[in-house]
Amino acid sequence: MDRTGLDDALSAAESDGYLIDAAQDDANQLYLSGFTGPDPFVSLYADGRVHVLVSGLEYGRARTESDADTVERHADYDYAYGGPEAKYDMYAEFVREKGVDAVLMPPRGPVGTADALRARGIDVTVDDGDALTEVRAVKTDAEIEAIRDAQRANEVAMRAAEELFATADVAGDSVPLDDVTVEGSSVETVEPGTLVHGSEVLTSERVTETIEITLLRHGCALDETIVAGGSQAADPHDRGSGPLRANEAIIVDIFPRSKATKYNADMTRTFCVGEPSAELRERYDLTEDALDAALDAVKPGNTGGDVHAAACEVFEEAGHPTFRTAPDTETGFIHSTGHGIGLDVHELPRLSNGGAELEPGHVVTVEPGLYDPAIGGVRIEDLVVVTEDGHENLTDYPIEFVVGENAGTDRSDSS
Repeated sequence: MDRTGLDDALSAAESDGYLIDAAQDDANQLYLSGFTGPDPFVSLYADGRVHVLVSGLEYGRARTESDADTVERHADYDYAYGGPEAKYDMYAEFVREKGVDAVLMPPRGPVGTADALRARGIDVTVDDGDALTEVRAVKTDAEIEAIRDAQRANEVAMRAAEELFATADVAGDSVPLDDVTVEGSSVETVEPGTLVHGSEVLTSERVTETIEITLLRHGCALDETIVAGGSQAADPHDRGSGPLRANEAIIVDIFPRSKATKYNADMTRTFCVGEPSAELRERYDLTEDALDAALDAVKPGNTGGDVHAAACEVFEEAGHPTFRTAPDTETGFIHSTGHGIGLDVHELPRLSNGGAELEPGHVVTVEPGLYDPAIGGVRIEDLVVVTEDGHENLTDYPIEFVVGENAGTDRSDSS
């Protein structure tokens, strides 16, 4: 990693070292140490080197798997699972042994650790600028490849979901209502228009299960995904539940994490089985136009605000509200255009009002959408990396609204 930004932050704070007390689920900890410790451990960056302090349980693995220059264990400081005061004594000794008397800690660092170090004569400054998050925003070639690999798995999972839609029947149309079951029980009151797969109602939960199983088979996992149809799709973060229906928009938003590299991917497609209303199709086409406009704006020198403005202008010119023109609107384009992605699924830079200048190596989602509970929701999301002269689209998945209608648009070109 390029540690220039971290060195600059230490110099500005007049600190000797950068200290993190957290487990691997803190992306800054994972980034700095390169270690997947499930329990909190301490990493210290000082004088261009990374030092890690772990329990005896994790010592062997940390020595072979972490990116640290030195790895030590609690026993090296005569700590054998004593109380908190003894633990903090160990931390202070660990820091001082590296020639550090003043540390910078991230804003989410434990207050207890900061206060305990201060009480032991270590000067602690809060890193209000969150320097490591800034550093993480610019990806190395290896990081970009890790994200690309996660995205390939994402695309396989999306195809599995789309295949369920493509092979679905419609209750009351091609499938008699009396023949439809859910979990082995007859559903005589199922509404006409409900999607059916085999003889069972096709639910958001069934599609989600297929996505998760597919991702596991391709080395990825996720805590949650979004499969939301009808009015549920009008809430951008509604995970979706229950039966899915024909002729309605179904948003599928998948954001998996590689189990090997811990890097994330992200992609959204909106599908319709059957015939969408003219209003819904118009909104879909407009969202695709907004995506194209935003992608055209992803280039070095432009800001995240510029990208967001490009998407907003498409919607605003068509008469739809956005947060930019109507901050209190509950319909229209009601979120930012995108966000950075890496060890966190949401990180810098932000594609929103006030978003900072884009740099080569930034990996961002571009995901405009339109939402109205009376009509449904539409969102389309690609994943791109900013290059020296534009961007490369890491997403290789068609944009196609009506399932099976045409071959769709290949998004994998570079700009």
